[in-house]
Amino acid sequence: MADGAVDAVVVGAGPNGLAAAILLAQASRSVRLLEARSTIGGGCRTAELTLPGFHHDVCAAIHPLAAASPFFRSLPLSRFGLDLIQPDAPLAHPLDDGTAVVVERSIEATASQLGRDAGAYRRMMTPLVRHAETLFETLLSPLRPARHPLLMAGFGLRAIQPATMLAALAFKEERTRAMFAGLGGHSMVPLNRPGTGAFCLVLGTAAHAVGWPLVRGGSQNLVDAMAGQLKALGGEIETDHEVESVDELTDRRAVLFDVTPRQLIRIAGKRFSPGYRKTLARYKYGPGVFKLDWALDSPIPWRATGCARAGTVHLSGSLKELAAAEAAVGRGQTPDPPFVILAQQSLFDPTRAPAGKHTAWAYCHVPNGSREDMTARIEAQVERFAPGFRNRILARHVMSPADYERYNPNDIGGDINGGLADLRQLFIRPSPRLYRTTDRQIYICSSSTPPAGGVHGMCGYHAAQASLKHAAWK
Repeated sequence: MADGAVDAVVVGAGPNGLAAAILLAQASRSVRLLEARSTIGGGCRTAELTLPGFHHDVCAAIHPLAAASPFFRSLPLSRFGLDLIQPDAPLAHPLDDGTAVVVERSIEATASQLGRDAGAYRRMMTPLVRHAETLFETLLSPLRPARHPLLMAGFGLRAIQPATMLAALAFKEERTRAMFAGLGGHSMVPLNRPGTGAFCLVLGTAAHAVGWPLVRGGSQNLVDAMAGQLKALGGEIETDHEVESVDELTDRRAVLFDVTPRQLIRIAGKRFSPGYRKTLARYKYGPGVFKLDWALDSPIPWRATGCARAGTVHLSGSLKELAAAEAAVGRGQTPDPPFVILAQQSLFDPTRAPAGKHTAWAYCHVPNGSREDMTARIEAQVERFAPGFRNRILARHVMSPADYERYNPNDIGGDINGGLADLRQLFIRPSPRLYRTTDRQIYICSSSTPPAGGVHGMCGYHAAQASLKHAAWK
């Protein structure tokens, strides 16, 4: 196609931008995807960050929401090279007594570890897993009247609770409470805040219903498969093309931006009403992350052997410690010790490291824009549950919040969720208009729109649907 001869332009080639472009191409619109970097991917890139032959996921690593995404499930991504690997167990939560709670794919196998909480866990998770497809379809959509009101009412009564309260009310054993609330730690919101219980329920349901898979060869292969699908539909992708102003783009095209509100104001703010610009300017960003990648000469030597079966390991010990760490971040303080989320992809994907060697990936939450070096604190948490870990490190790679923002401008202050996911901004983001702006040709399709962060593509999918309905197409 000649320059300008397309119906729509999508700016930003992360999973949401790619999803938006694919949906538009499926609707027989010609589309061009512009990416400022030399490689597509956004939060789904893979690189040799430490040593040659060690392949690390730069940001997203484990993909329960990709496996649950209704849009991704509708695409033939396996034809374009996507292979999701299911670890032996989705998650492990080690404790200071040398044991661990291992979240298995089976509800029964998980419940069997929970003592007095076995029955309560079965009763909580079984109906959610039985109706998981309906649940994910509803939760990965904008807020609207539920098509299955009884199911969603039961979910909502628990989901609205703080994670700490839900864990304490539902379970008696401290080990169960710690494991369950650890799921809520992915919210990046203090666990005593309303709505954090939803993260416990959603990620717990995903563990049993679709697993917490990783991508063979690295998360880059997920977006590369999406790119293959887009090109097969006739879409174009142009890298090394940074859009500084919406004026660079033809006025009569629909333009979808996979960017956060701060960037959207800079690029296209003059096209918006003053009130809408003020709303975007008030949008709140959440905590940042501090991340380490390691090249290892052997697997992590976990005291609790069940941890070696899990793709993801939560390191916080007790519920009290976990809640204190996330509360500190919420107050703008550095957590000590931090809640650490660790992934060990090479145990299940031998393409990630040279023969006999391994990789590991871990991060903790810190205040937005924090300059604190968390290397020692993160490694101390690993060493606490895996004595001898430090002796196995061949090399490490460090990413601070500032590094993340340089890597991906959407990660404002290291916020990988596209904005604070508290109860209000989880559903109404970045404004009540959601994907639409006050210019009917301009849309926002990033994780700053519902259903917020995670690799699922549904922000882009819904934004593209909105543009098909409301844009003035040529």
